[in-house]
Amino acid sequence: MSFETDLKRLEEITAKLRSDETGLEESLKLYEEAAQLNKKLTKTLEEVKRKIEMVSADGSVETVSEED
Repeated sequence: MSFETDLKRLEEITAKLRSDETGLEESLKLYEEAAQLNKKLTKTLEEVKRKIEMVSADGSVETVSEED
């Protein structure tokens, strides 16, 4: 799945977990899926951040500070 698709699924899971209609067993399954998606999304963001830090508009190597 794409980043956007995974993020949308995570949002859907969050909405279901907030619902009073979601039972305990289903909530546990959803929570496990959400944890896996979160790990995958975080890894993707870290990879993109590294690429951004390495490439600037003029092709030189630059590091982006945490404040940016």
